[in-house]
Amino acid sequence: MRSISPAKWIEQAKDAEPLRAKSLVMTIFGDAIAPHGGKVWLGSLIDLLAPFGVSDRLVRTSIFRLTEEGWLESSRTGRRSSYAITEEALKRFGKAYRRVYAPLEPAWDGYWVLLFAPHSDIAPSKRAMFRKELEWEGFGMLSAGIYAHPALEPDAIKNMLERFGLLEQLFVVKAKDLPGANGKPLSATVEETWGLEEVKQGYLRFIAQFAPLAETLASRDISAEQAFVIRTLLIHAFRRVQLHDPKLPAQLLPEVWPGKEAYAICSDIYRNTYEAAEDYLLAALRREDENVEEAAPYFYQRFGGLR
Repeated sequence: MRSISPAKWIEQAKDAEPLRAKSLVMTIFGDAIAPHGGKVWLGSLIDLLAPFGVSDRLVRTSIFRLTEEGWLESSRTGRRSSYAITEEALKRFGKAYRRVYAPLEPAWDGYWVLLFAPHSDIAPSKRAMFRKELEWEGFGMLSAGIYAHPALEPDAIKNMLERFGLLEQLFVVKAKDLPGANGKPLSATVEETWGLEEVKQGYLRFIAQFAPLAETLASRDISAEQAFVIRTLLIHAFRRVQLHDPKLPAQLLPEVWPGKEAYAICSDIYRNTYEAAEDYLLAALRREDENVEEAAPYFYQRFGGLR
């Protein structure tokens, strides 16, 4: 495997596919701004997006849309504007990013959670969003209105149903393959039901893009700006793969699963960039607010502990 200079890798990564400004802003809020209080002045945010080639106009447009969608809330002091993650969005950020930074494989007791969600029990205005939420939570659709998950906790299901106003409207049961019945095991449907081939290809693309960089960073120093750009692009890419990964237990995954290697590469690169990236981030944030706090303790627990 050939290593590559950080500067060249960054240019190739930015040219490989257009970066969607709104999605990139979400990544920076979740990965970088949330641990520092979850609030940023617009000028600092514009500075942080500049190395990615995102214009002032695109930053403002992205922030406006995220505010309209309830992810951010704005406040003004004189002519200056600041943006903070809303309380509800902070919960969703935390949930999404735990998927990114935590180990991949949950424990499994062999039982399945089965959720019965016939269309007649869900208002038409909620159906598409509810199906999307089920997919994000890692449920697979066995047939119309019947979903399965191998490891989801009851509280997570309760919170999801509560958000959609579906408490006590849908059936949720826990079941296991019946010994001696000679029926087809539910695990036999995993690859097709959960679309593991697509997830696998996502991990392989991530490995192909970031493995050469991991080799380079093990032996080269990089600037604070390069570290921030690399760390952001790393989490931006890994987050997209993770949000399609149903996070199945190891017993249900193929014997050779690239998710492990991808997680290890992501962890190595993050460890080699986070300190310099924090220097760059704090310099940008403190240009507008000298009282911006250091990263919260939970930041240093990412990837099993950064220190």
